[in-house]
Amino acid sequence: MKIPKVIRTYCPKCKTHTDHSVSLYKSGKRRTLAEGQRRYDRKNLGYGSKRKPEQKRYAKVTKKQTLTLKCQKCGYTIMKYGIRVKKLELVEVVK
Repeated sequence: MKIPKVIRTYCPKCKTHTDHSVSLYKSGKRRTLAEGQRRYDRKNLGYGSKRKPEQKRYAKVTKKQTLTLKCQKCGYTIMKYGIRVKKLELVEVVK
């Protein structure tokens, strides 16, 4: 799916429609000292195996992609969650 790099959409901070730059959301680096990560590591300790079986077949063909929209006027960011696409491509729109 081709998505333009700049989308004109509503900005709740400016309270008007403005141009937003579009980028694909990437999760940050996991913190090893966070409580959830420590709990996960503790449960994974043992004889070299995972605590849950790895899935052999996948029910879903695609992953859900998240878009980050950043207002070019005020810098406020909005997330567009869960667009299910096989391939996401950001394209430059020439007018």
